[in-house]
Amino acid sequence: MAAAALLLLLLAAAGPGPGRADARRERRDALREELLLSPLPTGDVAATFQFRTRWDADLQRGAVSHYRLFPKALGRLVAALGVRELHLALTQGFWRTRYWGQPPLQAPAGAELWVWFQPTVTDVDKAWKELSNILSGIFCASLNFIDSTNTVIPTASFKPLGLANGTDHHLLRYAVLPREVVCTENLTPWKKLLPCGSKAGLAVLLKAERLFHSSYHSQAVHIRPICRDASCLAVSWELRQTLTVVFDFFSSGQGKKDWSLFKMFSRTLTDTCPLASQSKVYVDISPKNKEKELLEVSPPPTSVHEAIVQGDRKTYAVYDLLSPSLFNTSRSLNVQLKWKRPQDSCYIHYEPAQDRRRPHLLEMLIQLPANSVTKITIQFERALLKWTEYPPDPNHGFYVGSSVLSALVPSVTAMKDMDVEQSPLFTSLFPSSDGSSYFVRLYTEPLLVNLPTPDFSMPYNVICLTCTVVAVCYGSFYNLLTRTFHVEEPSRGGLAKRLANVIRKFRGVPPL
Repeated sequence: MAAAALLLLLLAAAGPGPGRADARRERRDALREELLLSPLPTGDVAATFQFRTRWDADLQRGAVSHYRLFPKALGRLVAALGVRELHLALTQGFWRTRYWGQPPLQAPAGAELWVWFQPTVTDVDKAWKELSNILSGIFCASLNFIDSTNTVIPTASFKPLGLANGTDHHLLRYAVLPREVVCTENLTPWKKLLPCGSKAGLAVLLKAERLFHSSYHSQAVHIRPICRDASCLAVSWELRQTLTVVFDFFSSGQGKKDWSLFKMFSRTLTDTCPLASQSKVYVDISPKNKEKELLEVSPPPTSVHEAIVQGDRKTYAVYDLLSPSLFNTSRSLNVQLKWKRPQDSCYIHYEPAQDRRRPHLLEMLIQLPANSVTKITIQFERALLKWTEYPPDPNHGFYVGSSVLSALVPSVTAMKDMDVEQSPLFTSLFPSSDGSSYFVRLYTEPLLVNLPTPDFSMPYNVICLTCTVVAVCYGSFYNLLTRTFHVEEPSRGGLAKRLANVIRKFRGVPPL
C-alpha cells in the first residue's frame, strides 16, 4: 500500500496539473502593439496604431470555450457563422494621396465590410445579413442597413489575405456605406476589444476628443487565419485592430512642424500593457523633401531600423516600451519630433476662423525665383448661413475681400542719396534704406462667389397668407364666441323732451 501511494504521488507530480495546463494554454496566444509616427510632406503627422492578437486555436463551432486575449464576442461570431475572413473599416475623411503620399492602410470614406465565408456555409446571404446585424450592435454602427441593394460579389478585387485553400467568390460579400459618420460611439467598443482596454500601453493615447479633432480618422478590424509556423501544418487566428489619424499642424494656429506625443494626444506613455509581448513606437526619420531635410527625435531611441516600404527605403527610430532602460530617467515617455533645418523659403502664419466671430488670416513669407509661377490652394468646408445673415441682394453673390501682396523688388538701377522730404509720394511712403530694392504692395481683384440662395418670396407669401387667415377666420370666430347681445327698451325721453312737448301743446303743435 505504501508503494502504491508513492507511485500515485509521483504520477500526480509528473502529470500536467491545473497550473501547468493554464500556463501552456496562456502561451498559445500573444499580443503585439505598435505605433508608427510618420511626418508627412505637408508638415502633418500620421499616427498609425496596430494591435495584433494571435491565437493558436481552432475557432470551429464549439471547439473553444476559454478566451484570454482574443475577444469572445468576435470569436463566437466567427465560429457561429462560419467566417473565414472578416475586414471592417470605419473612416471619417479622405486620405490625400497627392499631398500625403501612400497610406499605410487604405480605406474608403464611411463604413466598409467584406467577408469570406467557409465552404460549409449553405446560405451565404442569410449568414451575411446576420453578421452585419451583429457587427452593427458590437460597434454601434449602422451596418444593419446593409442589404441586397448595396452588397456585391467581386471576382477579382478582394482576394483572401489570410490562409485560403480556394477562391470561390460565391463565398465573398462586399458592401460600403459612404454616409456612415464615425464618432466616439464607434471608438469606445473598438477600444473595449483590446486586452488592456485603454488603461495601459499604447491605448492610453486613444483620447477621443483628440483623435476626432483631426483631418483623417480610420479604425479597422481584420480577422484572418494564418500559418502557425513555417511548415504551415497548423492554423492560428489573427486579429488586427488598426487606427490611423492625421493631425494637421495648422490646427494649433502656430504653423510649426514640430510635434510631440503630448501635442498630438494630450497624453504621454507611462507604462506598458502587462499582457503584451511586444510594445514599440516607430518614428519615420527618413528625408521628406528634395532638400533632404532631416528629422531628429528626443529622447534618443533604443535602436534604429531600416526597411523598404512600398518601394522606398525608410529609416525608423524605435522605442521599445518593454526595455527596462526606457523609463529609467523619467516616469513618462513623450517622443518629440523636431526638424534639424527649418525651411527658409516659406515661414507661415495662419489663424483659423471662428464662425461669426473672426475671419481667416494667412500670411506667407516666400522668396520667389524669377520667371516663376506660385500657386496657393486652401482647403475649406462649406457652412450654411442663417436666413437673417443674407445680404439684401443675395442673388448677386457674395464677395471675398482682396488679397494683399507685399513685395520687396530688387532695383535695376542704383539710387542716389536724396532728401526724403523732397522725394515723390511713393518714395516717402515706402522708403528704401540703400536703394537696392523698392517696396510694392499689390491688391487682387475681389472675388464674387455665387452660392445657392433660398427663395425669399416664399416666407413673405407664407406670412401674408397666415396673417390673412388669422385676421379673417380667427377674428370672426373670436367675435362670435365673445360678443353678447342685449334688447334695449325704447326710452320715453328726458326732461328736455317733456318741456318741449309742453311748449308745443300751448302752441297747438303735435308733440314729439
